[in-house]
Amino acid sequence: MRLSVIAVGRLKPGPEKTIAGDYLTRAEGLGRKCGVTRIGITEFSESQASSPAARMAEEGKLVAAALPAKAFNVVLDERGKALASEAFADLLRRQLDGGTQDMAFLIGGPDGHAPAIRSGAGLLLGFGPMTWPHRLVRVMLLEQLYRALTIIAGHPYHRA
Repeated sequence: MRLSVIAVGRLKPGPEKTIAGDYLTRAEGLGRKCGVTRIGITEFSESQASSPAARMAEEGKLVAAALPAKAFNVVLDERGKALASEAFADLLRRQLDGGTQDMAFLIGGPDGHAPAIRSGAGLLLGFGPMTWPHRLVRVMLLEQLYRALTIIAGHPYHRA
């Protein structure tokens, strides 16, 4: 299975980019042992349109164009379902075992996701009801992907 992280907002050089890169490298290494052949990151600059609706629409078109065909889409949203790490690992395992070829994790811009992106989600996933900046969400997502892969592989990283 191939994993894609499609994000509105570019990570600038700094601690978040360093940490995200570390978790991505770890997840890629362990992922190969679990059946994940690729973890790709696609990022877009935030729209400069004048209204929130126009920004979401513009960003939504970019995100939709980057989606792999027939991907299982996980849309990150503050109103989404919160999952424990074990449940997130189970979701990933079910997609792997079910033969899903592509799974995409979508991180929206400051105004959120376009309605078409939200409605096309296989899962709306939340990291709690708080609003998080996209650069921290990216780090949190990559850490949780790595953690899920360690759970699937029986690696001792996750100790709960």
